[in-house]
This record gives sequence, structure tokens and C-alpha cells, in this order.
Amino acid sequence: MIAVLPGDGIGPEVIAEAVRVLDAVGITDLREAKFGGCAIDATGAPLPDQTLALCKEADAILLGAVGGPNWDKPPRPEAGLLTLRKELGVYANLRPVAAHRRLAHASTLRPEVVEGVDLIIVRELTGGIYFGNKASTADSAFDTCAYTEHEVARLVRIGAALAQRRRKRLCSVDKANVLETSRLWRRVAEKVVDEEFPDVLLTHQLVDSCAMQLIRDPRAFDVIVTENMFGDILSDEAAMIAGSIGMLPSASLGDGARGLYEPIHGSAPDIAGKGIANPLGTILSAAMMLRLSLRMHAEADAIEGAVSAAVERGVLTRDLGGTASCREVGDAVVGGL
Repeated sequence: MIAVLPGDGIGPEVIAEAVRVLDAVGITDLREAKFGGCAIDATGAPLPDQTLALCKEADAILLGAVGGPNWDKPPRPEAGLLTLRKELGVYANLRPVAAHRRLAHASTLRPEVVEGVDLIIVRELTGGIYFGNKASTADSAFDTCAYTEHEVARLVRIGAALAQRRRKRLCSVDKANVLETSRLWRRVAEKVVDEEFPDVLLTHQLVDSCAMQLIRDPRAFDVIVTENMFGDILSDEAAMIAGSIGMLPSASLGDGARGLYEPIHGSAPDIAGKGIANPLGTILSAAMMLRLSLRMHAEADAIEGAVSAAVERGVLTRDLGGTASCREVGDAVVGGL
């Protein structure tokens, strides 16, 4: 069973197209629940108890996006997302970035820079500054960044295992020249790779240098592993390699097969209801869900192939320079299955 959380803003629009695609490959056991701002409006909480219970029962969770200007005071929709990740124990966020030849024009980078890019950012998801102690007064505030050796090691293992199946290059990104947590991160990464993945080449890079290199020569990267906030920022930057943040899927995984799958874009309330949102990141998230949680590799391959074919034919939304609606892009993908 798959739990479906459409969320807010454009979330319901892009989720609807992903559900149509899943139906086209024979996935019908889907159960929808309120989550985010719409759940606050309905129940007063961004993550109602019944929604959390459904997610814990599910084999996988497909999520749209949450948040918007209607919920700018506590409880905020984003708090529900952080709690859901913590409750599900999904500590590793996988964000693949690949450049499609047909979309070279959509990137702000030169075509020769983005051509052939194929990388994955593995972001730690349940620790670091987003989850540390925090407080504020009228004239001051603090947020605490903390990591344990266990938290770092389990994430590095996932990144190294991915690299082992790809081009055997793992780049660990930190700020070890300034931060104690980064110095821990670097020591643990070296220990894990040396002892468990001797065939993987581990390199270290400071986060500011990595941000520059992602724009200068993104093909230099295979797998990037990094902490929560750095991964959040770098993956949004890397989205421009693919032409639009609307193209990128993600998978949030823990120790078991169950995962949380969502596009990396936000709820985009400014275009909600206009039918122009790009559903491809969500559809590709559904393909990742089939592959990683449900082990349905043939169906995942079929969806990814249909997305690639739709892009090749130029069925593109406005963010990619096209004129197709969200529904028309969904039609093109379903028609290609």
C-alpha cells in the first residue's frame, strides 16, 4: 500500500499526474491523507495522528509539497514534514541530478557544461542544525548543529554503496576548516570508506568550493554525501543543471525498504491552480519509489523511459521553455507507457 499526501499549493496538481502514471503501470493500492497546511486547516495539526498511522502502515509514501503564505505562524506545515521524517526514520535523502540533452537550453549554464552530468547528492535528513536546540529573544537567536559518529557513519555507508555501484567516486562535503561537526564528519567518512569500501575513492571538499565546482564542472562529481543544511542548499543549486527544479525527484530512506518520495521543489503557491506546474519531478519520484521500496524495476524503467520520451518530443511546461500544461505533460507520459 502506498500513502499519498498531496499537500499544499501545486502539490495536489503534480501528485494527480503521478497517480495517473502509477495507475497506468498497474499500481492501484493508494490511500490519500491530509498533510501540511491543508491538514492544519482541517485538524489544527500539520501531521494528524491518522496520517502518521497511515504512513507507518504503508510500504512507501508519495508526497507533493507543503507550505505557503497562509500558514506563516506556528504550527507551520514544515514542522509536520520534519516530524514525519523523524518518525519514519528516513535519514538519507537521495537527490539524483541528470542533464537531458533536450533540456540543455533550459539550464542557465552553457550546454557543454551540463552535457553528460549524472550525479547523486546524498543529504543527511534527520540531524544537524534543522533539528538542534534553538531559541530566540527579541534581539538574539541561536540554532545548534550537532552530529554523532553513528549518524555520520550510516549516511556515508549509503553514499559509498551508491558510489560502489556507479563510478566509485565519493565526495564528502563539509566545512572542516571552521566547524567541529565537519571535522567529525571528515574523520568518520574516512574511517567508513577505508574499512568498508576500499574500492571507492573518497575525496573531501569544503561546501563553498563544492558550490562553485557544481557550476564550473558538474561532471567532476559522481556521488556527493553531506550534512542536512549543506545538502539542502547544494541540491537546489544543482537543480539548475537539469534546467528546472521541477525536474528533480528525491527519495528519503532509512534502514528498511519503506521510503518517503517527493520532488525537491516547494509548493509554489504563486502558480497553484493555474495548471502550469511541472509534474515530472513528482513522476520521477514515483519511479524511484517503485524501484527502491517496491522493487518493481521494470515499471520504474518504463516510467523513466516515458518521461525521457516526453521531454525528447518537447512536451514541456513553462519552466522548461514549453507551453504544455501540467495535465498535458501527464498525458504524454501516460501515453508513452
